[in-house]
Amino acid sequence: MPSSVLLEVPALADFNKAWAELTDWLSRLDREIKSQRVKVGDLDDINDMIIKQKAILQDLEQRRPQLDELITAAQNLKNKTSNQEARTIITDRIEKIQSQWDEVHGYLQSRRQQLQEMLKDSTQWLEAKREAEQVLEQAKAKLESWKGISYTMEALKKQNTELKQFSKEIRQWQINVDVANDMALKLLRDYSADDTRNVQLMTDSINASWAAINKRVCEREAALESALRMLQQFYLDLEKFLAWLTEAETTANVLQDATHKEKTLEDAKMVRDLMKQWQELQAEIDAHTDIFHNLDENGQKILRSLEGSEDATLLQRRLDNMNLRWSELRKKSLNIRSHLDASTDQWKRLHLSLQELLAWLQLKEDELKQQAPIGGDLPTVQKQNDIHRTFKRELKTKEPVIRSALETVRIFLAEQPVEAVEKVCPEPRDLSPEERAHNASKLLQRQADEVRAEWDKLNAQSADWQKKIDDALERLQGLQEAMDELDLKLRQAEAFKGSWQPVGDLLIDSLQDHLEKVKVYRAELVPLKEKVHHVNELARRFTPADIQLSQYNLSCVEDLNTRWKVLQVAVDERIKQLHEAHRDFGPTSQHFLTTSVQGPWERAISPNKVPYYINHETQTTCWDHPKMTELYQSLADLNNVRFSAYRTAMKLRRLQKALCLDLLSLSAACDALDQHNLKQNDQPMDILQIINCLTTIYDRLEQEHNNLVNVPLCVDMCLNWLLNVYDTGRTGRIRVLSFKTGVVSLCKAHLEDKYRYLFKQVASSTGFCDQRRLGLLLHDSIQIPRQLGEVASFGGSNIEPSVRSCFQFANNKPEIEAALFLDWMRLEPQSMVWLPVLHRVAAAETAKHQAKCNICKECPIIGFRYRSLKHFNYDICQSCFFSGRVAKGHKMHYPMVEYCTPTTSGEDVRDFAKVLKNKFRTKRYFAKHPRMGYLPVQTVLEGDNMETPVTLINFWPVDSAPASSPQLSHDDTHSRIEHYASRLAEMENTNGSYLNDSISPNESIDDEHLLIQHYCQSLNQESPLSQPRSPAQILISLESEERGELERILADLEEENRNLQAEYDRLKQQHDHKGLSPLPSPPEMMPVSPQSPRDAELIAEAKLLRQHKGRLEARMQILEDHNKQLESQLHRLRQLLEQPQADAKVNGTTLSSPSTSLQRSGSSQPMLLRVVGSQTSETMGEDELLSPPQDTSTGLEEVMEQLNNSFPSSRGHNVGSLFHMADDLGRAMETLVTVMTDDKVLE
Repeated sequence: MPSSVLLEVPALADFNKAWAELTDWLSRLDREIKSQRVKVGDLDDINDMIIKQKAILQDLEQRRPQLDELITAAQNLKNKTSNQEARTIITDRIEKIQSQWDEVHGYLQSRRQQLQEMLKDSTQWLEAKREAEQVLEQAKAKLESWKGISYTMEALKKQNTELKQFSKEIRQWQINVDVANDMALKLLRDYSADDTRNVQLMTDSINASWAAINKRVCEREAALESALRMLQQFYLDLEKFLAWLTEAETTANVLQDATHKEKTLEDAKMVRDLMKQWQELQAEIDAHTDIFHNLDENGQKILRSLEGSEDATLLQRRLDNMNLRWSELRKKSLNIRSHLDASTDQWKRLHLSLQELLAWLQLKEDELKQQAPIGGDLPTVQKQNDIHRTFKRELKTKEPVIRSALETVRIFLAEQPVEAVEKVCPEPRDLSPEERAHNASKLLQRQADEVRAEWDKLNAQSADWQKKIDDALERLQGLQEAMDELDLKLRQAEAFKGSWQPVGDLLIDSLQDHLEKVKVYRAELVPLKEKVHHVNELARRFTPADIQLSQYNLSCVEDLNTRWKVLQVAVDERIKQLHEAHRDFGPTSQHFLTTSVQGPWERAISPNKVPYYINHETQTTCWDHPKMTELYQSLADLNNVRFSAYRTAMKLRRLQKALCLDLLSLSAACDALDQHNLKQNDQPMDILQIINCLTTIYDRLEQEHNNLVNVPLCVDMCLNWLLNVYDTGRTGRIRVLSFKTGVVSLCKAHLEDKYRYLFKQVASSTGFCDQRRLGLLLHDSIQIPRQLGEVASFGGSNIEPSVRSCFQFANNKPEIEAALFLDWMRLEPQSMVWLPVLHRVAAAETAKHQAKCNICKECPIIGFRYRSLKHFNYDICQSCFFSGRVAKGHKMHYPMVEYCTPTTSGEDVRDFAKVLKNKFRTKRYFAKHPRMGYLPVQTVLEGDNMETPVTLINFWPVDSAPASSPQLSHDDTHSRIEHYASRLAEMENTNGSYLNDSISPNESIDDEHLLIQHYCQSLNQESPLSQPRSPAQILISLESEERGELERILADLEEENRNLQAEYDRLKQQHDHKGLSPLPSPPEMMPVSPQSPRDAELIAEAKLLRQHKGRLEARMQILEDHNKQLESQLHRLRQLLEQPQADAKVNGTTLSSPSTSLQRSGSSQPMLLRVVGSQTSETMGEDELLSPPQDTSTGLEEVMEQLNNSFPSSRGHNVGSLFHMADDLGRAMETLVTVMTDDKVLE
């Protein structure tokens, strides 16, 4: 929008801001709802999405008034302005946001309707899928129940009938599968924009299973038909084969008779005719060989089906007869051939026959060797098995030929005379007939032996090769089955992984659910790991020396391993991403708090989860929230309140409102604490626990006060405040008790209810509280004003005097109960008076008094009303009272009464009587009878009486007026230090160390630098050695005396211990020398031996020493804290003196965060309190590195002017003296801490 329009119509800026915020919210909402995807078919996911859509729609409706207000504001602006350009811009923006609103609303409505329809369709699909799966299970069970095919007519008919019935059921079940497919197709078609991968996967699985079932049915049907045809044809073929066998046997018998007739073999023509007839017979035998094998194989199948029946016996007899006749026929054929061959050169024929057999055997051996090696995959080995089966069949067919040839040679060698051998095997003439016969016989015998050996060798090699094939088949089948099973499981796992949505697209609320699902999925993958190991183990068993796996199998194994590793990595990465997303964006993350700051600021998180803030404009970082920094700066406006109790209370009230804790009831706070199980008060809370509890608190407040609570901003601001109070070092942890104390102190509840709750937190189970527990409570409570730099006025950060005051009020009981604690708290002790004043400030905010301020003339008086008890009808408003303004004739020391609520008539009458009574009292009376509005708690190093006017009375009703502080004893070291400090103060006051002659004791000192000068001068003055000059020297001298006494006692104890040990060693040696049982160890003897008075005294002294040591350590810790405070003050003082001259001056109060030191103003504050208060407030200086840099500069001219007024002598000399004295003071405190630390190490 043009700046000229904004200048002309200033109200447009607010309109633009509201319009931009609503437009941005609608845009984010539109992107969010359009990026949401739901798993189609997952009813839980769909229902969750419906609930979320409903919540979004409700949120949209809740923001409808914001849109209406924007439209109304736009209409008003258009009516108020005459600028046409501005009117056009307003109209366009309103139309745009209305269109955007309607678009988002319409999309939500349509999406909600779509989800309802999706839920309905998914329910129907799941029901159809369930029915289809039931059908599949029934079909698979039926398939598993099928037995092998029986080769009997009755069994085949029965199996065929069952198959037809099953086929009929299959056709009926097809309807269920079709319905499931139709519903799945509808889901895939209508909701393709959502995640339909699960539906597709399940549908494909069902269809694949159904196709496999149908394939099995078709294969079964074909096998039954083939078996039935075979059974019907078997007996016909058997009869036909037996008839042929009879004819072949007749032919063979005729040929055999013809060959054995006399002189038949001498007729060559006759031999040729007989040979031709034998060849025809042998051809018919060869042609019927396959028929014989098929009949024999089918007959064996039928026999197995007919096992145990009479038909089986008859069929077995016929098959045996057929085999016998077939064998005899083949033998006759071979004999005929042998007889016919014998008619020629029989020796030569036998020699050639054996050579042929040897050549065939060598050929088959080479063929067998060529089949090696064993293949590396199942198809190759199955092919090798088929080849070798044919090879064995050839061997079986050749076996009768080889046996017959060998038998013929044997008979020939046995029957032929020597002359015949000489005839058929002529030899050189020079050999004798016996030698020639012997050589021929030897040659034939050698060839026959070779044939026999080669035949046996070939059979052995064939059997061994078959064994290797069978073993390889078994192992490869196992490997293949394992790989197929693993591949199926991996595909299922990968399908699930494929259904994962990108983590960035997931809803924040669903991150935990997705994380749990992935963890369950990872647990389901554990058995898959075993399967991978099993496959790898099976693959490793195939060694190159044994079976070399094929490249295909190796690739499959490698692919399975790669897929498994990828799956593991994907699961781990998914879990990591979900963890990171849940950590960064989940319910327990701090992501929702990023909106608590606006540009150029950015919220960041340190490694220990502590938030910090980056200013990209100035490129700086700080611990404090920008709004918290602004709040702290605004609190500086309250520094003009003279009285610290009211100043602190008003700051806390502003802080309470900024944190919206004024809306939080005590019961709601307790419910939130109980909900998060914060019962162990000593346990630490980390940042996430604090944020979770605060989120619960502010979510409830937002429901009750929607327009007042910004949850991210409130949570971040409250977290910031709690860390500033209880974790200035930003360790990321605070105690549960600290958290409860901070929240409950600022919540909305009755004061005594807060007291009771806080006391309950530190009380034991019996309802009593000891000093240590009460100290913890008061320590956590005093940190609240300490963080605001106001702790000095409330007794300082040392809570031991307050604890002692409470227990002395309870008559020094070891434990106190809640009633005594409440009575003490009603007296408003100095360390806790800020809390009841906070309640009165809150109550007075809306109070309206029908009276007029006698100073500023305000009427009616809003807030506190202060009525004089010295003058009639004299009232002061809180602004005038807090600033110290008085009217003529009225003094600040006059008694007054405070009202935080409108007065009643009874109170008016009572005050009238008091005024009348005070009219007759003198100033001396009021000086002798001061009234305090709190219970003072005296402490040495920090704090004194508060600067609340001593004449102010009646904070609460008159009957609960505070009593005086009980007199403290001087029994312990701390009391003795107080006693020394009191004496020191008296001496310094007597010597005039603190005051100039021009300053009376009753006057206040405004200039804090003057006080520092006086104190430094007192440190520089020479004082007698017998008189200590500071509390530190007092403590050093006191500790030196006690340390000497402690060392003497310790030396005595060590000497006594050495004597006892020597006596024990001497008795032990005597005991061992006498051969008695060994003495018990000294710890076992001590309870038995009587203790001497000296031992009892030593034990008592040791106990006292331990107690005294604990007290000394506590004192040392206190002194270390004060040393840090003093060093911080001196550091600030140096900075103040070294600042460059500036043009601007401030009015004595720095506009800084609550951690700055100079936040005191007002001239009527007691001098001693001013000094100690400024020192105490410096304790916050050590945390300045953890908070944003604040402007704490003071003009150099004003500083030097104050130094000139404070130091009468020359300017340069006094500044140098001040630095010198500051260094001396720092070295003195460092020496003290070093001595105390060394003593602690020695002890």
